Amino acid sequence: MSWLVLVVSGVLEAVWATALGRSEGFTRRLPTAVFAVALVLSMAGLAVAMRELPTGTAYAVWVGIGASLTVAYGMARGHEAVSTARVLLVLLLVGSVVGLKAVS
Repeated sequence: MSWLVLVVSGVLEAVWATALGRSEGFTRRLPTAVFAVALVLSMAGLAVAMRELPTGTAYAVWVGIGASLTVAYGMARGHEAVSTARVLLVLLLVGSVVGLKAVS
């Protein structure tokens, strides 16, 4: 169950990171509200997952999921440059997250 909570928390990290960018320095209300709610839920989920998972592994997985989804979303929306190297590096990051789960 802790792995599921951790994955959901990682997805929420991508949500709050994206909302933070769209908030334009907290001047737009909806993105700012989405940021705040997603941030609290993401951190709470990480804390719950860390009850059973090692801190380093949980944090690395959480950041890896959040970072890879944030970059992928940015590339899909045209806000981030897309190149073969960037896609391969994001896939390497995802593979590393899967690898941490596999060896845990």
